Amino acid sequence: MAERHLHIVSFDVPWPPDYGGVIDVYYKAKALSELGVRVHLHCFEYGRRPAPELDRLCVSVDYYHRNSSKHLLFSGLPYVVVSRRNEELVERLLQDDHPIVFEGLHSCYFLGDPRLQGRRRAVRAHNVEHDYYAALAKAERSAFRKAYFINEARKLERFEPVMSEADHIIAISPKDQAYFQSRFGRAEHVPAFHACGRIEVPGGLGDFALYHGALSVPENDQAALFLVREVFPGLSVRLIIAGSGASTELRRAVEAAPNVELREGIPTEEIHRLVREAQVNVLPTFQATGIKLKLLLCLFTGRHIVCNTAMVKDTGLEEVCMVHDDPETMRLSILACMSRPANGSTLEKRTRVLEERFNNRRNAEHLARIVLG
Repeated sequence: MAERHLHIVSFDVPWPPDYGGVIDVYYKAKALSELGVRVHLHCFEYGRRPAPELDRLCVSVDYYHRNSSKHLLFSGLPYVVVSRRNEELVERLLQDDHPIVFEGLHSCYFLGDPRLQGRRRAVRAHNVEHDYYAALAKAERSAFRKAYFINEARKLERFEPVMSEADHIIAISPKDQAYFQSRFGRAEHVPAFHACGRIEVPGGLGDFALYHGALSVPENDQAALFLVREVFPGLSVRLIIAGSGASTELRRAVEAAPNVELREGIPTEEIHRLVREAQVNVLPTFQATGIKLKLLLCLFTGRHIVCNTAMVKDTGLEEVCMVHDDPETMRLSILACMSRPANGSTLEKRTRVLEERFNNRRNAEHLARIVLG
């Protein structure tokens, strides 16, 4: 059987796989490698170091400097795209004729480059990016950052037609697939890749609730503030908030809440342990874009999940979470979960839904058929 080779152009170094986008990239590369696909990984570097762990998955790993010059903010192209313009990348891609997957619109500067005409090219769409950036603007409190997100959203919407150059658009959610299919055609849905091989939910009862996320992201900071101010006041349940980059406003809110604890800067392994040990993983969001990888982690390894509609909208996971949109019903649901083990029919339904849709190996086989033929 002939060797199958694939280039993956990643917007960031996907190690450690500790936030949404890079989780999908890392476990996708891992699953493809386990199928025998020879993965050539290209990573833009801006804060994360080269990772020897990636060499164990990939035939080759190359790193490229991301230009963080503020002058690029005045470009007509989105900053997240033009800052990843690097000729070394396209020169390496031109050394063979293997198919290419561009991870997110961020990495698509060379998607329409005439030098790549005739190559099989695909885009892994992690979000409808201009919607995502518009939602970040709504959640942002800094005037400068709000203006940046608004401007970037406009530029991303103008740049998005470059996706018509792709042979395939591989959407992360059914909702995004419908959007890209209506605009460009050739859109397929391949669910998010993730860290969990099987469902491993602990028995017994935990004694706390958990919210986790990158708190430097405005939507996560906003969700944590919602829990501290509107859901947990007066509740006889301890809440742990785990993540990095909490705002001053969130830190002050936690200091004033006797039943809330903030744990910042803890390693990924510690967050995974907290997800397993919590009795309830509480996951509100105010941004219904893509799919949240932390939701999958909680479903595979955590006990009960209480969230709002925006967290599960159009994901097919509504039936395996307790979904509430107002603080009072969320409070009541959390209280009810604290004395109830996660077992029986609850886990049977979760197992059926997750194994059908979020099996990494099966989804890697689907992706390989799309991109490699």
